[in-house]
Amino acid sequence: MSRFSELMNKIFRHNPVAENPNAGGPIKRGITPAAGGGAAAVATQVDVEAILNKLASEHKEKLDWKHSIVDLMKLVGMESSLSARKELAAELKYSDTGDSAAMNIWLHKQVMQKLAENGGKVPASLMD
Repeated sequence: MSRFSELMNKIFRHNPVAENPNAGGPIKRGITPAAGGGAAAVATQVDVEAILNKLASEHKEKLDWKHSIVDLMKLVGMESSLSARKELAAELKYSDTGDSAAMNIWLHKQVMQKLAENGGKVPASLMD
């Protein structure tokens, strides 16, 4: 699994679950019961900011996930070492990994943009 896929999965798995009274079991938010008891997909976005705020409120350490890729990775339980961040940067097509500060800023913005492209609801302020 790619680093970005791992990060996205660790966030998106916290999407709230609702009960489907027709199927007798849990379904993901965004799926609504269809006529006859089946389920029909409805396009919805995963509220990335709400999920990460909730995780941050429950975390033992105060993490600035809104500005720091290191803190974002820590928050979701990923390795946040320089080598892990360089792997993520390479995967997202960032080539100049010599300046880790510039790479970290780019990575954070790029991760937020990619989350939005993949079904995440991400405030514009986190992608600028």
